[in-house]
Amino acid sequence: MLKKRSVMLSGHATSVALEPEFWVILDRIAGERGLSHAALLAWVDSTRGRRPLASACRLLALERAAGGGD
Repeated sequence: MLKKRSVMLSGHATSVALEPEFWVILDRIAGERGLSHAALLAWVDSTRGRRPLASACRLLALERAAGGGD
């Protein structure tokens, strides 16, 4: 089951739906960086290029889970 979170990105309201397991990792990354989940999603949005936001979030979480940098 997907869990949605709403956020303002570049002045537009949007939501991201991810599996709870991905949110756990993303929340950990945000906490380590001293960011809210909204601020982390804004960073992902600004660095994702043409990749869909949810995909970019999943890839960041997978990279982290695999022991890579973030």
